[in-house]
Amino acid sequence: MTDREIGEIRRRFKREKTSISRIRGCLVNENKEIISCVDQSLGLMSETEGDQILSLLRKTLSGGMGINLMGIDFSTSQVSGGEEHALLMKLRDTQLSDEESVKSLYAKIIGALTLEGSYMILLAADTYDVFSYTKDGQKSEDAAEVFRYIICAVCPIQSTKPALSYQVKECCFRNLLPDAVISSPQVGFMFPAFDNRATNLYGALYYTKAKDNNYDTFAKALFHTERLPMPAKEQTETFKGIFADSTGESCSLQVIQSVHAQLCHVVEDHKEHKDEPLVVDKYAIRDMLEFCGIPEAGVETFEKQFDDNFGIDAQVNPKNMMDVKKFEVRTPDVVIKVSPEKRDLVETRVIDGVRYILIRADEGAEVNGIDIRMDE
Repeated sequence: MTDREIGEIRRRFKREKTSISRIRGCLVNENKEIISCVDQSLGLMSETEGDQILSLLRKTLSGGMGINLMGIDFSTSQVSGGEEHALLMKLRDTQLSDEESVKSLYAKIIGALTLEGSYMILLAADTYDVFSYTKDGQKSEDAAEVFRYIICAVCPIQSTKPALSYQVKECCFRNLLPDAVISSPQVGFMFPAFDNRATNLYGALYYTKAKDNNYDTFAKALFHTERLPMPAKEQTETFKGIFADSTGESCSLQVIQSVHAQLCHVVEDHKEHKDEPLVVDKYAIRDMLEFCGIPEAGVETFEKQFDDNFGIDAQVNPKNMMDVKKFEVRTPDVVIKVSPEKRDLVETRVIDGVRYILIRADEGAEVNGIDIRMDE
């Protein structure tokens, strides 16, 4: 799925747009026991409660592909006869009305997921009439596709602290007792995928809030997938290691500036091409390294290590390689933060045998908010 397609489904989670009629779920305690189940009409909830439920579900479609979201692919054998795929299809086709299927999903989630404390499993089913549009923005009369899907959010339960409150009507102070609050989802999924604005029964969309944990046991239990992409944070650390090993003594500030600039350009260019996934492969990075003048041996080392760590023909979100929103130079004693578009203001130089980091300051400088003079 592309960012544009994810955004299209995200916009469904508003009362005036959604066709979700009921919310199903269960509360699981710290001992992995279901202590309460819910099957409630969305229409009978108050406006505030309904909006809050939809907001929790919508958050399972937040973040970027390859960062918090990842596509799950089912094999042909799974679609034709796999247990996990059959369960998801049953849930989707019955719009969560089949009790045994719902209970089976609960059991899979509880058996495979490890979270501290209690949590709530939320389930909903939606039907979306997908209309096509002409180049001048005219909407077609008939829906080109009817996209039916289910969405699941697993939300930790957090306990509030006792607090002092002032009751206006009673003109007195009252102590608010601790209570349980449903927090943002930690993990979730949507099935099936919405690819090319159409149903893709061979795919699902998987969400994790944490960038350093993809809850692979949970994903394997639900989707029977052999290997998930490594978490976003791990991808960043892995790329840094590969980059340093392959560039070696050629890894100068200028090389980092150049690669950072090229990755920023890829991200910026994608804003005009949201119908395509935001990814780069080893060949694109190889071109970046060659452009920076990295020796051929170093480029070959990078390609091999990229394959070994990410997989052959892997594609990675450039945001997981370097932080494109900042440019930071760090020594044991000093941290220099530079706006990415001003990264060229920083340079390194050796003066009288001493290594320096130089920052061009044509527009002046401040220290603790006070302008300073720089003698010529």
